[in-house]
Amino acid sequence: MKRYAMMAGAVLLATACGSSSPTTPTAPANTVVFTAALAAANEVPAITNADANAKGTATITFNLTRDAAGTITAAVANFVYSLNSFPAGTQIRLSHIHLGGPTVSGGVVWDTGLTAANPITLADGTLTNQTFSNNTLVAAGLTTATLAQQIIDNPNAYYFNVHSAANPGGAVRGQLVRQP
Repeated sequence: MKRYAMMAGAVLLATACGSSSPTTPTAPANTVVFTAALAAANEVPAITNADANAKGTATITFNLTRDAAGTITAAVANFVYSLNSFPAGTQIRLSHIHLGGPTVSGGVVWDTGLTAANPITLADGTLTNQTFSNNTLVAAGLTTATLAQQIIDNPNAYYFNVHSAANPGGAVRGQLVRQP
């Protein structure tokens, strides 16, 4: 009897310590969020004119379509940004994602659609929650699916920036950081 009790105890212990049922792989996310801390000092070269104290934040959300294998087949981007410490009356003319690490000025790869023909005027030097939704404007030769995957794979190789009339090459900038 003692032997049966010991064997039963061993079986229970083995069951408790053994692996649980196999885990099912988690499906890739269909929404990926990035943030960027924008500052004039992050521009290359750093801004030293009237926009030198400008800063802000950006949140960029990719809404992805995936096939059965999890490969991105399409993507749209939603951009939301806020700005402050610009001089009153500043005109914001462009905003987009560029390819380039922290010390590199690179080309535009994903545009918000803001143009110099329709600038946003910051009456008091601030802008709150400027939004551009369902955007698919990417650089020639790229698809939204390909570019979205590249940014997801290496967000620090990309930055978001905002251009002003005083700084047509970029007034504030921040590297993309993927959010959990």
